[in-house]
Amino acid sequence: MTQDRPPLWAESSPVPGRQYGDATPPAPKPAAVRRPRLDPQHLAEQVLAGSRGGIARAITLVESSKPAHHAVAADLLRILRPYSGKAVRVGITGVPGAGKSTFIDALGRRLIDAGHRIAVLAVDPTSAKTGGSILGDRTRMGELAQSEHAFIRPSPAGSHLGGVARTTRESMLVLEAAGYDVVLIETVGVGQSEVAVSGMVDTFLLIALARAGDQLQGIKRGILEMADVITVNKADGDNESESRVTARELSIAMKLINSDPKAVRPPVLTSSSLTGKGLDEVWQAIVDHRARLERSGQLEARRAKQQREWLWALVKGELEDALGTSRGVSAFRAGLEAEVESGELSALEASAEILTAFAKDVPQLWSHRLDGIG
Repeated sequence: MTQDRPPLWAESSPVPGRQYGDATPPAPKPAAVRRPRLDPQHLAEQVLAGSRGGIARAITLVESSKPAHHAVAADLLRILRPYSGKAVRVGITGVPGAGKSTFIDALGRRLIDAGHRIAVLAVDPTSAKTGGSILGDRTRMGELAQSEHAFIRPSPAGSHLGGVARTTRESMLVLEAAGYDVVLIETVGVGQSEVAVSGMVDTFLLIALARAGDQLQGIKRGILEMADVITVNKADGDNESESRVTARELSIAMKLINSDPKAVRPPVLTSSSLTGKGLDEVWQAIVDHRARLERSGQLEARRAKQQREWLWALVKGELEDALGTSRGVSAFRAGLEAEVESGELSALEASAEILTAFAKDVPQLWSHRLDGIG
């Protein structure tokens, strides 16, 4: 007969030990703990050396909204500025489903084969509810992403500048300093984003589609006026002939928009990301447009104008951020909003009170912000 044994729990010690989670964790080794270095000179050296990790950290730094990072980012950009500005800057937009990401993947691979280094800034839409972004453009550039001569950076659009990341221009300068001689910026494609992107590139490429009955009506006149090169994409298979028809219609539309016979109208081409047909012609049109700007002196003037417009866009953005963090405004914001909603106070009166409270906060508020920027 087997002798009865006491249960295992009766043999365990009642003194709390490791099994209760109160054991002292092992001390981490300082050498094994990786922390991002915020030394601007060190980061600049990594960027100039072409370190992909250094480039990624530099872009993360300039994208950061933390006030503590603003001064470091400003110093970094100041060091890198002399090494930037030499790349071909191309903005790419188009109607949803036009195949912008696939087009960039196919064009980028051809440019790499021709000896270029390609950087892609893909701006993804940001949810108005959650503030999140899918950042899925990289998955549609699978082959390009595998090349060591390409750098793809998806960025959430945020709520500023019509769907273009507020730091897209600064990210572009980092990539130029790293030696990428072609920078492609893919827009969200929601109207106002095109205006913002056209204000930071040399050539603006519009990707259109055939088989879209209301497409010409759907493309705003302002977008067509901004386009420097137009291509009707997915011109392959049964869709090839319809793409040529759409290209002719767009050419006619461009003549109606600008009837001046001396004006240089943007070329309207057809292309296929699937077969590669027409991609070389699109790139040549981009190169020709930039060369024409250089010969006439318009490239330098265009970039100077873009810098001036970007200056005031950043000023407006900083003011908006400062207004949102003002303690004086936050103190009675909810009450004012309730009074405006109920009709007790007009929006004009409420805005005057908000601005008055904000003005009182400016000296103290701005001293902290200037410490972060300067």
